[in-house]
Amino acid sequence: MGATTYDRLVDLLVTRFQVDREAISPDATFEELELDSLFLVELLLVVQSELGVEISEDATSPQDTVQHAAGLIDAELTAADR
Repeated sequence: MGATTYDRLVDLLVTRFQVDREAISPDATFEELELDSLFLVELLLVVQSELGVEISEDATSPQDTVQHAAGLIDAELTAADR
């Protein structure tokens, strides 16, 4: 079984943005991880590049959880597979 979208997102946060893996949980918000809206724009660009899906900038905010963002990515991946 391959890595879940959540796992892939965590890996991106750790490898590309130097977020402490121990601080990341499904319920952690980007704000709690000290990641602001500018960071989110950069993250969405990385997600587009690495995972091949485009997420609108206004679809997520610093108050959203890591799991919420993974769900958005999952929905786009599913839509792209149709």
